[in-house]
Amino acid sequence: MIISKIGSTPSAIVWMLWVLFAVYWAVSALNSKKTKRRETWAQRLAYVLPLLAALALLSRPEAHRGWLAARLFPFSPAIEWLGVALVAAGIAIAFWARWHLGANWSGTVTLKENHELIRSGPYRSIRHPIYTGILLALLGTAVQIGQVRSLLAFVVAWLCFYFKARREESFLREEFGDRFAEHIGRTGMFLPRLS
Repeated sequence: MIISKIGSTPSAIVWMLWVLFAVYWAVSALNSKKTKRRETWAQRLAYVLPLLAALALLSRPEAHRGWLAARLFPFSPAIEWLGVALVAAGIAIAFWARWHLGANWSGTVTLKENHELIRSGPYRSIRHPIYTGILLALLGTAVQIGQVRSLLAFVVAWLCFYFKARREESFLREEFGDRFAEHIGRTGMFLPRLS
C-alpha cells in the first residue's frame, strides 16, 4: 500500500524510470564486441566529471538551496506529469537506439573489432540517438523538478554529450571515411536534419 502510494508521485515515477534505464544499460553492456581503439582516460574524464556534477545538481540535498532551488515556473501537477512523459519518451528512444546499436555499443568513445556503421532505427535520421534519448529524459527530469539546478544540470549534460559526440564522430570518420561523411550529410547530430 505504501509502495503504491509512493510509486504514484511524479518524482517517484521519474526515479523508477531512471532505475529501469540503469538496469537495462548494465545488462545490455554485457553484450559488446572487443575494443580495437579507445579514447584516453584524460579525454574521458573531460566529460565524465561534468556529468557527475550534473548528477549532483539533481540529487544532492545541498543543491536544493539558494538560487539553485529557485523555481523555473510556478508549481503545477500538469507540468510535473509532462516531465514524467518526457522522461519516459527519452528513455524509450535511448532503449530503441541501444537495441539497434547492438554489440557496437560502448560507454566510452571506442571503435570495436568489426565495427559497423549503424543506419537502422533511429540512426536513419540521428547520428547520436542514445544521447538524444538521455537528453530528452534529463529535460523531462528538469521539467518535473522545476528548479534552476535541474535546468543547469541539463545544460551541462548537453555540453558533455556534444563534445563526446564530436570525438566519436572523429573516430567514425577515420574508420568509415566517405560512408560516414555521407551519413553526416543525411542526419542530424541529436535531432533529425530538417532539410
